[in-house]
Amino acid sequence: MKLKEDLNPVLLLLFQVTVWLYSVLAFLPSYLFSSVSESDAGLGSEQERAQRLKAQSVTGRPAGPYRAMGATKRLVSSLHPGVDTLDKVFEDASRRFPDRDCLGTREVVMEEDERQNNGKVFKKVILGQYRWLSYAETHKAAARFGSGLAAMGQRAHNNIAIFCETRAEWVIAAQACFMQNFPLVTLYSTLGGPAITHGLNETEVSHIITSRELLETRLKFILLEVPRLQHIIVVDDTPTKWPGYPRGISVHNMATVQELGTNLENVSRGRKQPMPSDIAVIMYTSGSTGVPKGVMISHSNIIAGITGMAERIPNLGENDTYIGYLPLAHVLELSAELVCVAHGCRIGYSSPQTLADQSTKIKKGSKGDTSVLQPTLMAAVPEIMDRIYKNVMTKVEEMSSAQRTLFTLAYNYKLEQLSQGRSTPLCDNLVFKKVRSLLGGKTRVLLSGGAPLSAATQRFMNVCFCCPVGQGYGLTETCGAGTISEMWDYSTGRVGGPLICSEIKLKDWVEGGYHSTDTPNPQGEILIGGPNVTMGYYKNEAKNQDFFVDDNGQRWFCTGDIGEVHPDGCLKIIDRKKDLVKLQAGEYVSLGKVEAMLKSCPLIDNICAYANRHGGLYFCHPFLLVISSVPPLTGVVMHLFFLSACAAQLERFEIPRKIRLSPDPWTPETGLVTDAFKLKRQQLKSKYQDDIERMYGGK
Repeated sequence: MKLKEDLNPVLLLLFQVTVWLYSVLAFLPSYLFSSVSESDAGLGSEQERAQRLKAQSVTGRPAGPYRAMGATKRLVSSLHPGVDTLDKVFEDASRRFPDRDCLGTREVVMEEDERQNNGKVFKKVILGQYRWLSYAETHKAAARFGSGLAAMGQRAHNNIAIFCETRAEWVIAAQACFMQNFPLVTLYSTLGGPAITHGLNETEVSHIITSRELLETRLKFILLEVPRLQHIIVVDDTPTKWPGYPRGISVHNMATVQELGTNLENVSRGRKQPMPSDIAVIMYTSGSTGVPKGVMISHSNIIAGITGMAERIPNLGENDTYIGYLPLAHVLELSAELVCVAHGCRIGYSSPQTLADQSTKIKKGSKGDTSVLQPTLMAAVPEIMDRIYKNVMTKVEEMSSAQRTLFTLAYNYKLEQLSQGRSTPLCDNLVFKKVRSLLGGKTRVLLSGGAPLSAATQRFMNVCFCCPVGQGYGLTETCGAGTISEMWDYSTGRVGGPLICSEIKLKDWVEGGYHSTDTPNPQGEILIGGPNVTMGYYKNEAKNQDFFVDDNGQRWFCTGDIGEVHPDGCLKIIDRKKDLVKLQAGEYVSLGKVEAMLKSCPLIDNICAYANRHGGLYFCHPFLLVISSVPPLTGVVMHLFFLSACAAQLERFEIPRKIRLSPDPWTPETGLVTDAFKLKRQQLKSKYQDDIERMYGGK
């Protein structure tokens, strides 16, 4: 995974001598001192800790179940004794950290339209500093909002929906619902009208929390299709009057509802506190495989999940700052923010359009959110990290020969040092400081989830951003919890061992050729069990066959993913049952595996593989937007695909025969990928159906 070296021997020698001298004079004493400290504490070096056993089969059988070494006797289900519901988690945090910053939002200083050379107009913003609510202020705002909702007729155990972007008001609204025992129905802000209608009607909500923009651009057009809806609460302060909505539907501002909640009569009414087994969230999936399903998640499920996640983040505490920008309707973001709240961290809000200085809505010359917030913790889906990797490597290619040589030397040197568990302060300060500043310069932990992260991208993030990448595996059905790699484990392609809240078994999949008796590593369908496994799908018994309870009362979920367990107890995802296609000659092709291998092609932003019994073909979105009918470019991409396929040791039948290049971006807004940037295969197939028929027909 090293960068290609074509270097002047004199420069190479000069670099090596400089690094050696620095290591001897500055780093070596510090390294020896830290080694002694770790030894005294019984921790061992990072390299030693990385090589330790992470999990083991508690039965001794290769199929498992496998548990973390710290939970072989009993799975852990809570952070603190007695803190067993989400309202108690926030009450506990506001009691311990009352005056510390909790939720932060940047003020909009100026907003303007900027005309591009092609005539298009983009909206640009200049943003100010973050304004913060303390833990005590956030708790007070949530309590008032919950009391106001109750005064408007919302009752305990009755569902309430939230259809809103990631922002501080989302969390305040969620905490209000947890306090009042209102099951919270979460819907992605990018869902189309039919999916929104389905979720609202299936859960029979009478109240919905949304933003002004989503109300005016999406929600208002389906109101007549949701007959039970009576109240719409808008989190924005303006406008305060909402004429023109259907009879029977009232629109309120969040501030108005909070004011209602301060009335003595409403405050004295009291609230019905939730039980651990009560539903906290009905989380609708992104619909990557069809109609979105509502996953019922109890208070105890979420608390177990965040307990397991928190254990994998070293030194997590009130000095940490987390940047929230992924959809809170996604289990990864919601869990990450609840982990932070439980430990007194501050959360500053952002969006993909304002994240960095170069983001699309940030006016040139002004600062993006990471530069201002300087987060220490960040969650990201692989698609975002892949884009950062490709953008930086493109800029490296544009450097002068001397700059490129220095970057390559430093990159490869640091890779070698990381493999030995060592730091590289000289390279970090002189070479990678500017790259690291893209995320604010203080990031100490990156959490990756939602899809597999390529080895090349993971190594790039380790090297250039000077922090570990905790690659995790979980599903909405398991509260996002399953496994997370330990921060000192720099191996690639794996997702770590089981969390202390969950255990893993491997189930033979005979048709696919995966068995727990396989050598050198046991393989099979991944089953996740533990208190984090959710209650099932809302009003969807047909789909609940993927859940089961064993003889000990343990709840399990059959993931449909294929994995193998390594000797140290770490899990590697190697296939997915739904992505496996059988070709005419009987060969099985894993579409997800092929896509992951070919996605490293520098010209490609995203790729979707399609195959049937007559063979495989691929359509993809080029990283550099081009006219898709240019024959020479198709030939170039095919050649790069072939090189990538050979490097990845793909079989001949796994290499694409034909491709279709599309200049159209695949974003959640287009409906072709989910908010976590997972492919929506059915929608992609429908969009490119004519191309598929043409390619198979040989026209």
